[in-house]
Amino acid sequence: MKTSNSAKRDANPYAKSPRPFSAKVLDGPERAPSRAMLYPVGFKPEDFSKPLVGVASAWSMVTPCNMHLDQLAREAEAGANAAGGKAIVFNTITVSDGISMGSEGMKYSLVSREVIADSIETVVGCEGMDGFVAIGGCDKNMPGALMAMARLNRPAVFVYGGTILPGCLTADRGNLDIVSVFEAVGAHAKRRMDDQEFQAIESCAIPGPGACGGMYTANTMASAIEALGMSLPNSSAQNAVSEAKKEDCRRAGAVVVQMLRQGLRPLDIMTRPAFENAIAVVIALGGSTNAVLHLLAMAQACKVRLMLDDFTRLGRRVPVLADLKPSGNHLMSELVAIGGIRPLMKTLLDAGLLHGDCLTVTGQTMAETLVNVAPYPQGQTVIAPLERPLKNESHLVILYGNLAPEGAVAKITGQEGLRFQGKARVFNSEEQAMERILAGAIRKGDIIVIRYEGPKGGPGMREMLSPTSAIMGEGLGKQVALITDGRFSGGSHGFVVGHITPEAYVGGPIALVRNGDRITIDAETRQISLEVAASELKRRRLAWKAPRPRYTRGVLAKYASAVTSASLGAVTDLGLG
Repeated sequence: MKTSNSAKRDANPYAKSPRPFSAKVLDGPERAPSRAMLYPVGFKPEDFSKPLVGVASAWSMVTPCNMHLDQLAREAEAGANAAGGKAIVFNTITVSDGISMGSEGMKYSLVSREVIADSIETVVGCEGMDGFVAIGGCDKNMPGALMAMARLNRPAVFVYGGTILPGCLTADRGNLDIVSVFEAVGAHAKRRMDDQEFQAIESCAIPGPGACGGMYTANTMASAIEALGMSLPNSSAQNAVSEAKKEDCRRAGAVVVQMLRQGLRPLDIMTRPAFENAIAVVIALGGSTNAVLHLLAMAQACKVRLMLDDFTRLGRRVPVLADLKPSGNHLMSELVAIGGIRPLMKTLLDAGLLHGDCLTVTGQTMAETLVNVAPYPQGQTVIAPLERPLKNESHLVILYGNLAPEGAVAKITGQEGLRFQGKARVFNSEEQAMERILAGAIRKGDIIVIRYEGPKGGPGMREMLSPTSAIMGEGLGKQVALITDGRFSGGSHGFVVGHITPEAYVGGPIALVRNGDRITIDAETRQISLEVAASELKRRRLAWKAPRPRYTRGVLAKYASAVTSASLGAVTDLGLG
């Protein structure tokens, strides 16, 4: 028999006191040294009787996505203090995918998700914080923060740092963003763009603070977390530089104090139906394939059973409604301008595609938070009506077959077709593939195979935005497919299949592919097949030898030794208890 949400809250450590953790660290004569350490950071005697609220900020000057989060953290601190708590701001790390993409440094990207989760858990646990706000602006900040929230199960709210405003070069070129620059690389290599235009796009695409502007992974995960109930209404659809975002932070600080008094905790909110809501919203928005990886990891941290096949089951019911980049025409800032994701969620709820009875951090159910949401304005073109969707079923297609017996994740919008058959062009690293793509060696009908880039083999499961963008920039988007045991940026589009499992490094079938082998990708039958006789594959398997690890020391080596398959979320603490 399942325990109800109310029963869980009745049996929690906040039932008698809103400060069960900080009291153990700060109360009584014997804890005087602990209190003494806090006077220099701004505590007064009366603060020691207040709930201790952490504010985990992913601020850094590493990337524009996070460069403004220190200011937002101060707003959350003020909100918590005004509501009767005592806040302490602390930092976690961030890395920049946009900067490291296509380089060896990108191997640290997915690793950073685990480091973020571990670091937040470490500080909150060590300092005896009763609850916390986490503020993130890049996609790994978000699942990392949510994984920490699940592990700690202390009242917590996530705040998204907000989307960037579009860059602009000329009126006829339209809005620019980071993907515009990646695609310009391919166009420049093909001599479809001169040096002057190339440099102009590079210098104008990123105008200031905020996360990458399309429905890429950051905006996808922010939307998923709001649908999950772990951020305040509309938190996912605000511009990074706006009064709305500051107010979102202040309210988040106050809401954590409210949750402490109510005894409302993350695992009361992050239930299986809540994860189904998150998946439904990701599909409707045409979100990133990374959402599959991150939602699996977050569910594992919550001890919620979520599988690849759940994306297929829900994907048969939920249509794609958002005309957003990279496959569509609009940027996130344009969705913000017409009301964000709340009217979309109300549409899904009214159609029976969301669970309305799921709790949210507000203390209300999802349905209650959507009661007064107005529809989108007439004439807007960002979100299609439910009766005329852009795609009747999900763009996130889970494929199986002799090339991916444990599953793979394809992003099929329909624009690139539903079936692709071609000859394999095999590369054992992203760098090898990029060299040949930029040299003009890829031809119509090729299926580029990039392997040994999985969680263990990379290690770190790099995103293949550079190859996919170069292909699009060269004008081959509908003529070439790319498959990998790595993953894709939310900015990738075209006929792409990632997360192929088992990965090459552990002897998965993708390790056995050879140049010239025929491969069939069929989104309708949900199959990815290597057209090679079973006897020949058996012979190749006997001849295959596992490669030596690329790293034997440091964080990448530790990650490779602990990480699970992408089909399980690529987590590092599975099976530890």
